[in-house]
Amino acid sequence: MSRTVDTEQLAGWVTLALGGDESALSRLLTALESPMRAFFISRIGRRPDVDDLVQNSLLRVHRGLSDLKDPHRLKAFAMKGALYELQDFYRGRYTPKETLFDIHDAPEIGDEQHVSGAGLDVEKALSSLSDKARRIIELREYGYKYEEIAEMVDSTEAAIKMQVKRAFERMRDALGLFLLWMSSLPLMER
Repeated sequence: MSRTVDTEQLAGWVTLALGGDESALSRLLTALESPMRAFFISRIGRRPDVDDLVQNSLLRVHRGLSDLKDPHRLKAFAMKGALYELQDFYRGRYTPKETLFDIHDAPEIGDEQHVSGAGLDVEKALSSLSDKARRIIELREYGYKYEEIAEMVDSTEAAIKMQVKRAFERMRDALGLFLLWMSSLPLMER
């Protein structure tokens, strides 16, 4: 969110979210994302792990929201979860909660399976994603909104947006290897 959300508004969103209001839950998690990101960046710098730490912390908030006794203490509750994630990270026990692809299945430059005639094999790029990530991409392609997908796969809207972003990056990288391979061939071989 571009503007600062005050404690009263957050408390109101907590109450609505606990009552089942998905829109309030989404606004609540979106409002928490920026302070959490700043928290992690100030501790570990701008590393790729920051996105995972933020998402895992938001999942902690989402899953533990019903345990929050005082809605006015949401920020403290959320930052405590972020601190637990950071401690796990420092202790070496941190692992991302969800893998979008199997790192051992990464395509190799020159991998003929990525070539379909003169075009790209998008199916092969899709197959490099996990089943859940592929399902999310397919649901998005069918026109479902992020909020609807989050409900279908029992996640948060913010987590779904991040998964879509990472899945497209993964597919772009897989397809990019094909383009790199193609550009390395002399014109006559293409």
